[in-house]
Amino acid sequence: MEGLYQFLPIIIMFIAMWFILIRPAQKRQKATTQMQTNLKRGDKVVTVGGLHGEVDAIEDTTVYLLVDGNTRLKFERQAIGRVESV
Repeated sequence: MEGLYQFLPIIIMFIAMWFILIRPAQKRQKATTQMQTNLKRGDKVVTVGGLHGEVDAIEDTTVYLLVDGNTRLKFERQAIGRVESV
């Protein structure tokens, strides 16, 4: 029983780190993946590199963005950082 009491602070620190760091990161990753999955034509998006554009077409792993109305760029789906709300 004394051995368990010696490891109790380490166990408590691990549980605290789980709730402070790991769990929120998993929630953010899940939300980002869901956002990238739910992209549709016409969405205004910002890439992780800061490029603003409108979704023109979607394939399995790629997204085509219209940047200035004429320029069409091809990006990986994971490169979409956020969808802008209007």
